[in-house]
Amino acid sequence: MKPLPRLAHFLHSLLLISAALLAVPTSVARAEPGVTDKALLIGQSAALTGPAQALGQEMRLGAQLYFDQVNASGGIHGRKLQLISLDDGYEPERAAANTRKLIDEDKVLALFAYVGTPTSAAALPLFSEARVPFIGAFTGAELLRTPFNRYVFNVRASYFDETEKIVEHLTTTGIRRIAVFYQNDAYGKAGLAGMERALGKRKLAIAASATVERNAVEVAAASRSIHAANPDAVVMISAYKSVAAFVRAMKAAGSTAQFHNVSFVGSKPLAAELGADGIGVAVTQVVPFPWSGMLPVTREYAELMKKAGQSDLSFTSLEGYIAARVLVEGLRRAGREVSREKLIAALEGMSNTDIGGFNINFSPSNHNGSTLVDLTIIGKNGKFMR
Repeated sequence: MKPLPRLAHFLHSLLLISAALLAVPTSVARAEPGVTDKALLIGQSAALTGPAQALGQEMRLGAQLYFDQVNASGGIHGRKLQLISLDDGYEPERAAANTRKLIDEDKVLALFAYVGTPTSAAALPLFSEARVPFIGAFTGAELLRTPFNRYVFNVRASYFDETEKIVEHLTTTGIRRIAVFYQNDAYGKAGLAGMERALGKRKLAIAASATVERNAVEVAAASRSIHAANPDAVVMISAYKSVAAFVRAMKAAGSTAQFHNVSFVGSKPLAAELGADGIGVAVTQVVPFPWSGMLPVTREYAELMKKAGQSDLSFTSLEGYIAARVLVEGLRRAGREVSREKLIAALEGMSNTDIGGFNINFSPSNHNGSTLVDLTIIGKNGKFMR
């Protein structure tokens, strides 16, 4: 056989290379981060240990309940959801390290159900630079809302929404002397800003304020300072252990103030920590009442909890469940050839979307899905009432 001329030899080699590339499976040739033939990888960083562990554990529980149901029914377009949850102990540095791992090593399709403002703040520049969707975080902080970030999708109402509801309720009942006890970090300061905003609208000022460090329960100085101001109400923006310690200290000092919390406190663990001291303590909520069978979303959540052998319904695990339903709806709309960009576009198309009676409104210019805020109080035996 004669040697091929140089040009003919080059063309022959090119054809062989092209044929080899065509033989590569589509799933490899078109690989998208977090997407395999059989799975969709979703990443989460949350407090799974430490003083705030109940928050992360409950968020993950609620989300996993729904993911398991979806997977048992065949998944999404033939792929199973795989939630990779990493523990950050509610510490920003660990959350940042987890975020880098989830993006760079695990190569997740999206980040989901992070727990907390300081931890979300640490992740913000990382997922923004990497252009990874960040969906359903358990925080109402403005830093995830303003300025607008196309990679952030907030399922819950904001802390501004919650503090406005609290101040509206208190001032309507004639209360004017309102103090603020807050966590000395991005979360507490976000809630403090909401209180200043809501009171300022009514030409009022904070009567007194004091702080506690994150993951700490040293509240003696804070309780003395606020009690000395003799407030009629105290709005608390911290996690359940420090709030419980503060309420007990105030009551021991003889305070008769009303105590109000924003939803991040962790309603169920707060009631458990306070015991009998919890009666009358109020908490704003950003999801429907878990024990109500009036909405399909609460009925379905309760049924899945029972099926999983979980008897303790909670606002936080319900929030994880709802966030999971929002994510899954976005993934279904994104189609079989899903990518990060297609997921973003699909979520932005979820205007006036009914999630079992919980309404979600996203658009290309608005990624804040809900403004729902409800008022609840702790009754006897740690039971919540509306």
